[in-house]
Amino acid sequence: MTGSLISPEIFAFVIVPVLIFLARVCDMSLDTIRVIFVSKGIRYLPAIVGFFEVIIWLVAIGQVMNNLTNVVCYLAYGAGFATGTIIGMAIEERLSLGLAIVRIITDEDPARLLQILRSHEYGVTAVDGEGGKGRVKVIFTIIKRQDLPDVVALIKDFNPDAFYSVEDVKAVAEGVFPSHNSHALLRWADLLSLRPKGK
Repeated sequence: MTGSLISPEIFAFVIVPVLIFLARVCDMSLDTIRVIFVSKGIRYLPAIVGFFEVIIWLVAIGQVMNNLTNVVCYLAYGAGFATGTIIGMAIEERLSLGLAIVRIITDEDPARLLQILRSHEYGVTAVDGEGGKGRVKVIFTIIKRQDLPDVVALIKDFNPDAFYSVEDVKAVAEGVFPSHNSHALLRWADLLSLRPKGK
């Protein structure tokens, strides 16, 4: 019955490429997330993601190999690769996994900023520094990445022109973090010992 409803041309040039595209989107989304998990120092979870990733990839590449003369399959494969990468990055951004260190450099008195950050339960350290135009204060704080927009808003409220930089942190031994907005996936990872302990 299926064969009478779908012509061989539609199956070869529409359905198969669409399936390849969707498989590649899933495969690359998982691949992007797996690489991000590895870079964050998360244990075991990347292996689980990689298991499903490679199975989906085998399905996709198998269909391409079965249709070597079908150019549409190649285009679908490439389009799925690109789309999956973008979707994987979007998912990671939504998850906001891991920790980040924020460095703030200001030539103004940072007392108010320090008070604001500490009132929001962020651990901060301030040291003296020498900038291009004189003495400055350098403020360090390690935060959960999900809290980054809030911290940036506090910095901008203190000084819209303040210089700050953000870098990922793989592991910490101790830290002071707000108790609110703890991400569910991070809690599960901690409970399952999927994340490394501080070194």
